[in-house]
Amino acid sequence: MGGFPHLARRFFGSLRPGGPSETDRVWVESTLSEAEFGLWGRMDGPDRRHSVRVALEVERRLEHQATLPILAAALLHDVGKIDAGLGTWGRVVATMSAKVAGADTARLWITSKGFTRKVGLYLLHPEIGADMLELVGSDPLTVAWTQDHHKPAAEWTIDADVAAILHDVDDD
Repeated sequence: MGGFPHLARRFFGSLRPGGPSETDRVWVESTLSEAEFGLWGRMDGPDRRHSVRVALEVERRLEHQATLPILAAALLHDVGKIDAGLGTWGRVVATMSAKVAGADTARLWITSKGFTRKVGLYLLHPEIGADMLELVGSDPLTVAWTQDHHKPAAEWTIDADVAAILHDVDDD
């Protein structure tokens, strides 16, 4: 789930309320399908800002190779977090819990209730997000990257060069 500098930037960025600018919102709406945009709109403000930053940087780096499925992957890789409903501090606890108990424990936690279930859902957000995107008909590349974005590079199922850019930009 990214190194400490990445997590620290995400934490401090999440303290600022609100989503991306109207200009960015309009760009996202023109980039995603209607169903994908509906999911993106359910993400919290800091996650939407993060996703726009990632997508714009991916577009800059890939230029004409930045297809709509790749941009959708950049914009929606964290969409599975919406089901967890955790705020900033809950996410800190979830991340620390995974470090202590191991991320595999999340499968047990989602069978419980309350905060523990939310932590489990948060930790499983790649799988949950991939399922959400598959259900709305997203491109297989978008679904695959959402599923793979926290896996080691050896387990990525999309083009390695594209995956490396998506990963590097997300981890910056």
